[in-house]
Amino acid sequence: MNTARADRLQTRVWMATGIALVGLFWLLGPILTPFVIAAVFAYICDPAVNWMVARRVPRALAVLLVIIGLGLLLVALALILLPMVYREGVLLVRRLPELIELFNAEVAPLLQARLGAEIKLDAEQFRKLLTDHWDSAQDLLPIMLGHLKTGGMAVIAFVANLFLIPLVMFYLLQEWPRILAELQRIVPRPMLERTLRIIGDIDSVMSEFLRGQLSVMLLLAVFYSVGLWLAGLKFALPVGVLTGLLVFIPFVGFGGGLLLAIMAALLQGEGITPLLGVAVVYSLGQLLESFLLTPYLVGERIGLHPLAVIFALMAFGQLFGFVGVLVALPVSAALLVGLREIRGAWYASPVYLGRDGATPPTADEGEK
Repeated sequence: MNTARADRLQTRVWMATGIALVGLFWLLGPILTPFVIAAVFAYICDPAVNWMVARRVPRALAVLLVIIGLGLLLVALALILLPMVYREGVLLVRRLPELIELFNAEVAPLLQARLGAEIKLDAEQFRKLLTDHWDSAQDLLPIMLGHLKTGGMAVIAFVANLFLIPLVMFYLLQEWPRILAELQRIVPRPMLERTLRIIGDIDSVMSEFLRGQLSVMLLLAVFYSVGLWLAGLKFALPVGVLTGLLVFIPFVGFGGGLLLAIMAALLQGEGITPLLGVAVVYSLGQLLESFLLTPYLVGERIGLHPLAVIFALMAFGQLFGFVGVLVALPVSAALLVGLREIRGAWYASPVYLGRDGATPPTADEGEK
């Protein structure tokens, strides 16, 4: 009887804590972005810090080295991607009238024959608009910088966050063992064992998913970069790297990378050959990701189905904005573990088993 009462009390405590955290998260959402980003990076980088500490590197120095390494990696990615995006934007503005004429000559007749819809774009009107507003497509950068000047407070907030994120990350990584010890200390003793097991399950799901997904992203970035280079795409490296990063969002990442590669192939103006190469590379990449990398590196045992990931990202983004996107996967992992606990309790309950005391189903039977 005492055990049942303790279980009910534990359930109520966790429900109250969850509701309070959601309410607090909702209220503080506008200022939480740098702290959540720092917490996500700290969680990812903590194993590297622990590895260095185990080899007798002072923790403060290990944290500093990890943050510097992460910063250099992000700067390198920015230096690879941003020039590509700018150059491709300039080329797109310059060649868009030609692409519109190509659409009118090649695609519009097919649409009219198949669908009966007459679609024709006015290339001359766009060319005149382009001439009136820009002497050349290079004026894009000053225009963008002019918009940044008008949003001065947003720029200040962005720069402040850039300095705040590594600072918060440093203190989180430095105090990580103490934070965990304090959290463990405040848990009521009767709840401690079960709480630690649940937290361990959540950590296991998250760490397995993140390690596997990062491996998939790295391998696919290499594959797409090399494949697009062999296909003759001029922007093979940045497009391949960006595709690998976007793969973190299932299906959406693949579609975004494919669209970027098709745009780059069209802007080269070398006919259909680069487009065919893009089609071959992305078809092979999708097969490689779906049937080899994701099953073996991420693993179905984790239970975070791609559709569940997409729904979580969209739902939390709608509810909490950018901060919601950042916490979507951790919260999904926690909910997954919670659902497993509820399922186990249901299978062991008298309501499910009935009076004859039937044997609860195994994990495999539960999945079926």
